[in-house]
Amino acid sequence: MRILVADKLASFVPGRLQDLGARLDVDPKLEGETLGAAMRELDPEVLIVRSTKVTAQHVESGKSLSLIIRAGAGVNTIDMSAASARGVYVANCPGKNAAAVAELTIGHLINLDRRIADNVASLRAHRWDKKTLGEARGLRGRTLAVLGVGAIAREVIVRAQALGMRVVGWSRRLTEAQAEELGIVRATTPEAAVTNADAVSVHLALTPETDKRIGASVFAAMKPGAYFVNTSRGEVVDQDALLAACSSRGIRAGLDVFAKEPSAGQAPFEEPIADHPNVYGTCHVGASTDEAEEAVGEEVVRIVGAYQRAEPIPNCVNLAVRSAATHVVVVRHADRVGVLAHVLRILSEARHNVQGMENVVFSGGRAALARVEVVGEPSAEVLAAIGASADVFHVGASTI
Repeated sequence: MRILVADKLASFVPGRLQDLGARLDVDPKLEGETLGAAMRELDPEVLIVRSTKVTAQHVESGKSLSLIIRAGAGVNTIDMSAASARGVYVANCPGKNAAAVAELTIGHLINLDRRIADNVASLRAHRWDKKTLGEARGLRGRTLAVLGVGAIAREVIVRAQALGMRVVGWSRRLTEAQAEELGIVRATTPEAAVTNADAVSVHLALTPETDKRIGASVFAAMKPGAYFVNTSRGEVVDQDALLAACSSRGIRAGLDVFAKEPSAGQAPFEEPIADHPNVYGTCHVGASTDEAEEAVGEEVVRIVGAYQRAEPIPNCVNLAVRSAATHVVVVRHADRVGVLAHVLRILSEARHNVQGMENVVFSGGRAALARVEVVGEPSAEVLAAIGASADVFHVGASTI
């Protein structure tokens, strides 16, 4: 098993992967064409990335590529369509950086209230300005609206409640029972969630449905002067609408993510949003703690180990939720060589595409049961042809 690691991971990861018997190539500087060249030259089975973009060309360049692991929570940097079209697993490491991102979220929230960054800048300019920078509302007793209630948001909720904040949450999947368990109030829309909130924190995955979902309607519903934090994905926020709200409604924003970010670790950043006095930014460092890096590293090793053992891939995100299969053919048969080949040959000749298959062996190793999911209802003739084998005890079909 050859593995290409094209990003910086926790220091123990390469050794642990080698302990699994992997032949390892590590080059954190690979990106774009250099990554494509490495894929063609090394032809790895497994590609591991963190922030490096994986395009369709990269996927197609690796003839042996079977698994892509994103050492992070999202997969928006990976061409999912290309990977799925070539039968390449894509897995990620959800929740492993949740505490780190939650900590930064709370840090942004406190900074928006106490203007810590402005105090630092003032002192570094040799200027004492307690008169201007000494005013704050305080967070205890205030309301925080959380948009998206996944693993990171839940960590934020715990920390916000520890600060004495009341929390309102919105998510398309959040139920009343779940909200009650978390000790929060459930809102039916993002707009409803933010209406009476003193602060808003965004924790949405980037999907076609969430792209720029946090836009003018949400900012118009917020209180003038409310705090706004985004540590999820820059694209889920309409950045122009946010800038307008900062100017016209006095919104203060703490942002770790932006609509357009440099791909390199160090690069110019000349986006207008960085110049607004109400915007306090960090350089997409939410998951950049030793604790998070180590947790993600452990998950990467776990995923590779499962792949090596031919087990189901943990956190795989590109398997069909439901296949096109309409019927399942159930065959009780002798556990002998050639029986399943006979079953599949009959189904193939009848033009039934197989969408899934399971074969379990009974104690003693003399009999087995196969469940074959197919498209289209097998005719009586097809079932009879399968059952004609002396090694088939019984065959039947039912609708899925």
